[in-house]
Amino acid sequence: MIDQLYRKAVLTVAERPQVEKLARDKMWPLAQRFVAGEDIQSAISAVQELQKDGIQGNLDLLGEFIDSPEQCNEFADNVLKLIDAAHAAGIKPYVSVKLSSVGQGKDDGGTDLGLKNARRIIGKAKEYGGFVCLDMEDHPRTDITLEQFRVLVGEFGHKHVGTVLQSYLYRSLKDRESLDDLKPNIRMVKGAYLEPETVAYPDKADVDQNYRRLVYAHLKAGNYCNVATHDEKIIDDVKRFVLAHGIPKDQFEFQMLYGIRRDLQKSLAAEGYRVRAYIPYGRDWYAYFSRRIAETPRNAAFVVRGMLKG
Repeated sequence: MIDQLYRKAVLTVAERPQVEKLARDKMWPLAQRFVAGEDIQSAISAVQELQKDGIQGNLDLLGEFIDSPEQCNEFADNVLKLIDAAHAAGIKPYVSVKLSSVGQGKDDGGTDLGLKNARRIIGKAKEYGGFVCLDMEDHPRTDITLEQFRVLVGEFGHKHVGTVLQSYLYRSLKDRESLDDLKPNIRMVKGAYLEPETVAYPDKADVDQNYRRLVYAHLKAGNYCNVATHDEKIIDDVKRFVLAHGIPKDQFEFQMLYGIRRDLQKSLAAEGYRVRAYIPYGRDWYAYFSRRIAETPRNAAFVVRGMLKG
């Protein structure tokens, strides 16, 4: 409950226009801990640096609250440029996309614009042997995202498109089971949006326990699982679970956020585990930065110390 109250307080304050203006004016040097930069080359350079330590990248062009179809198409075009740039740099493209950013829910001649743009993006990634993860957003979008994920796996295959489940939602265990026929590649996260108690666990202990259940069930079903957490207790539990159940290291990977626990990322890679860092970039970094601060008081303390130094 305390964690839920902390997240609510931070995100409520972050939504105030005056706070956002102050952050955009003063906090970019601090945000660079969590955001690779504002352009494609910054993102590509971040991947190349991580690869020196055996860590791969999951690239994400930041962008939320995109309204017009023209903006959605432009955003999709920029993701296509990112995929081309990664391939040109010798990197197998691996990108995350929020379907709302490319037009989810907007009609385009009888077809959902988000689905249309997702097809363009996944098709381009598949051309290079790459992968696209359809990010999960707040709970009202869960149904449509999972429906579109099912369509896209049918068209492109589970080796080129995956999605995300959030352990703080009560529904996620049933959602996971409902996707088993697809042999889906799923990124398991705890969840970073401000959700009501009617749909989400308010207590961290329950979120963590549900996270373990989701990961274990997905691995036991023989599916590929992206274990996206910085929690060393959970990571150690997953290590023990895969060892006890004979699950090979090529059936899962550990994923973490850019700029957080680089030491842990390096040590896991050195142990022979697959490790991937989620690397966001772009000018629209404020909403992402706010959610990172809302995750833990340690992140808020980092910002306060940085402001005092500045």
